[in-house]
Amino acid sequence: MTDSSHVLSHTRPHQTPEHLTRTALVLGGGGSTGNAWLLGVIAGLAESGLDVTQADRIIGTSAGATAAAQITGASPSQLLADILSAAPMHKTRPAASPDARGPSGPVTDQLDRTNRIIAAATDAADMRRRMGAAAIELGAVWDGSGSARWRAMVAARLPSALWPDTSLLITAVDALTGDPVVFDRHSGVDLADAVAASTSSASAYRIGERLFIDGGYRRNENADLAAGCQRVLVLSPFGGRTRYPLEWGTQLAAQIDGLRAGGSRVETVVPDDAAEAFFGANAMDLTLRPPAAKAGQQQGVALAERLTAFWH
Repeated sequence: MTDSSHVLSHTRPHQTPEHLTRTALVLGGGGSTGNAWLLGVIAGLAESGLDVTQADRIIGTSAGATAAAQITGASPSQLLADILSAAPMHKTRPAASPDARGPSGPVTDQLDRTNRIIAAATDAADMRRRMGAAAIELGAVWDGSGSARWRAMVAARLPSALWPDTSLLITAVDALTGDPVVFDRHSGVDLADAVAASTSSASAYRIGERLFIDGGYRRNENADLAAGCQRVLVLSPFGGRTRYPLEWGTQLAAQIDGLRAGGSRVETVVPDDAAEAFFGANAMDLTLRPPAAKAGQQQGVALAERLTAFWH
């Protein structure tokens, strides 16, 4: 495939309604390597003159929540340089990072647990409630200090502890009710707590008296939160794939259909063939962060001209 084949165009042929005037950047989940790939794509676009960090609305989910908070606090080039210059790690080192989707056990164990929950659920709302209950139960087995440790790891990865002035939306799910939650600078929640909640895939994350789980249990990209924006750029490390039944309507294609129906123009960037090995079962492998970031950067550079025409 050519690089351009990994930009999935969903642009409406007619003129966009006048009331849609803003841009949105959507950063989906994808594990530790997904976070690195996202930062690489954004850095590659910036190198070529397209700064998407100035979007009017930025939506981050799970690993994308970490990336969203990072790009609003530091330059993409610096974030990329930090990944590429990081000390080499052995593959057996635990993947304890904010973009690893929570303080979970082995990836395969977590996938097996969540796959069973998905299979037993009757719909998306039921699935979220079941995921929350399982996360609360797992947290009760631990010593109760998991949230504090997780917050410290998340905060260490963020360039700034403060919410940016731009409209930054961080997704999560209420672990008790299964209801979707969207944090922003008006939520009364620290940025590090919002990101920690969005990236907590296994054990529930506590903020005050409430418990939260990963925003990816709502949707992996949550692009539907860009409704009302004229141009929407979606970066999806998982390539728009979903583990949920298609009839639930949570897949990226359904989100894009909804945006199109509202008059938005949408472009979606997914990893190219060379980057596929960095995801799936390898998504938590910290040793793959540098090559994943480099692959993203190369895609960003290759796609910059086309996306610049779309963005402006």
